Amino acid sequence: MSDAVKKVVLAYSGGLDTSVILKWLIETYHCEVVTFSANIGQDEDLDQIRDNAARTGASKAYVEDLTEVFVRDYVFPAFRANAVYEGQYLLGTSLARPLIAKRQMEIAAIEAADAVSHGATGKGNDQVRFELTYFAMNPHIRIIAPWREWNLTSRTALMDFAQKHGIKVPTTPAKPYSSDWNLLHISYEGGILEDPWSAPPDDIYTLTVSPKDAPDQAEVVEITFEQGNPIAVNGQVLSPAMLLRELNRLGGKHGVGRADIVENRFVGMKSRGVYETPGGTILRAAHMAMESITLDREVQHLRDGLIPRYAEMVYYGFWFSPEMQLLQNLVDDTQKNVSGVVRLELYKGNCRVLGRKSDRSLYRMDFATFEDDSVYRQKDAEGFIRLNALRLRIQSMLNMRDYHD
Repeated sequence: MSDAVKKVVLAYSGGLDTSVILKWLIETYHCEVVTFSANIGQDEDLDQIRDNAARTGASKAYVEDLTEVFVRDYVFPAFRANAVYEGQYLLGTSLARPLIAKRQMEIAAIEAADAVSHGATGKGNDQVRFELTYFAMNPHIRIIAPWREWNLTSRTALMDFAQKHGIKVPTTPAKPYSSDWNLLHISYEGGILEDPWSAPPDDIYTLTVSPKDAPDQAEVVEITFEQGNPIAVNGQVLSPAMLLRELNRLGGKHGVGRADIVENRFVGMKSRGVYETPGGTILRAAHMAMESITLDREVQHLRDGLIPRYAEMVYYGFWFSPEMQLLQNLVDDTQKNVSGVVRLELYKGNCRVLGRKSDRSLYRMDFATFEDDSVYRQKDAEGFIRLNALRLRIQSMLNMRDYHD
């Protein structure tokens, strides 16, 4: 079996799992391993990751900056939909995986590799996200998923393996949890977080200060939108990645964007995760406020009814499915008039909308006012109500007849 594999492209983060996997693939399959590491906004020394891959045995190490692509083509489309999984999770890891897997498959084609590999466990969602993307790119690709094959059944066993082989990894027994970092969020799972009754330790957080320690003075921020996409912060036009970085800075400074969630994984179990999504939390609040004055009611309600399904598709790994493409096209069509400026206040973990304005606004003060107006005849509401009540009146009369009979 091992002789059949000549070259593998491994999605390599440089963390505990993929560092061990790199050495394990070489020892188990006696094959050449090429690593691929994507910069999607994580604060890591990517040159060090390349050096570590070479030191551990990689024949070649690709390190590529995909930050702008990630925000423009994955984060912004999801935020145009106001996508949120189970009401809380802003899909930071879910959105990154299809991008990484797609580029990994492109490198596999360049390298004429006959297999790809990843570090996702057999219990998690990421294995599905990676592999659905692999098959969407190449239905015949061979996939090696070490967590479903080897006998290293715990992260403690992985740390022992790494120590035995002299592999330098960031995870230590003092902080035995897994984290995933990109420009949209950082997540923490496993280890000390597996008890859902226990609060996360204060030192776990990376992107945000504690709301208790945030500034006592609120900060006001303005976000400009054009057709559903944010393009400027406080009047300064920024690229997608630079804009999200700035919102992360502002949100982190004020303790915005922390979430402690027990979510339903695609494979069927519940899992506890702790997340920091400062910029995304601000962005979603601002986008919803922008839509509140620019989106038609029935269009908004129809679109909103589809968003739980949209979020499920992202979470489950179906980013490159035909149904996802169909739904994204529908979402994007709703955004043509979602342009303008939203003003928000950041204060001790809270993000509050202060105002919104747009040249495409459907809000009319002369219709909505409680003062005198000449554009709305209040008496018209009587007929409107009676017509809408007709079926209720008929049902009531039927019930009264049955009661008297």
